[in-house]
Amino acid sequence: MERSAVIFDLGGVIIDSPLHAIARYEQELGIPANFVNHVVVETGPSGAWSRLERGEVAMSQFFVDFERECLDAGHQISASTMMARIGECGPRPRMLRAVSTLRDRSFRTAALTNNWASEDGSTDNHEFHDRFDVFVESAVVGLRKPDPRIYEHVLEALGVEAAQAIFLDDIGSNLKTARQMGMHTIKVDDPDVALEELGGLTGLDF
Repeated sequence: MERSAVIFDLGGVIIDSPLHAIARYEQELGIPANFVNHVVVETGPSGAWSRLERGEVAMSQFFVDFERECLDAGHQISASTMMARIGECGPRPRMLRAVSTLRDRSFRTAALTNNWASEDGSTDNHEFHDRFDVFVESAVVGLRKPDPRIYEHVLEALGVEAAQAIFLDDIGSNLKTARQMGMHTIKVDDPDVALEELGGLTGLDF
């Protein structure tokens, strides 16, 4: 089946990696590397991070809940400082140019992001909305990767089958679900390498 759609994660793909921002913050605090990710994984779907990304908790409550979870896991952090550092991550111009190239060549494009809402209920990705044909945010739809339902949602919005889609993300568990559903996946560690792989799959020069 011919590939006709490309789905992009935002953080770590279109935008500089929030994981890197968190890692720098952990280093500043002198706490173990990947501590924050460990807390997110261990607390699972009912944890503060997951609830925030599904739009179930306000940011102010997230700060309280996540700081408590981190303290329970052995280290004190400032959740507000950590989120501010993540907010400093900037866009990757070459990735944005790739999205434009795909659209110019009649590929359907989507953003599929786990994100959160501000205290007023708004999300912070408005500058990217017009860059894509479809824009799916976890905090808006109430689902988060790697829940298969959010992938089904974006595929339906694009009007394509899984086998017609290429999905780029920087997190292995998110890619695993997409791959199991039949999408071709690209893990984004080095953006330039990922774009070379995308070019090979689409026949385009990025």
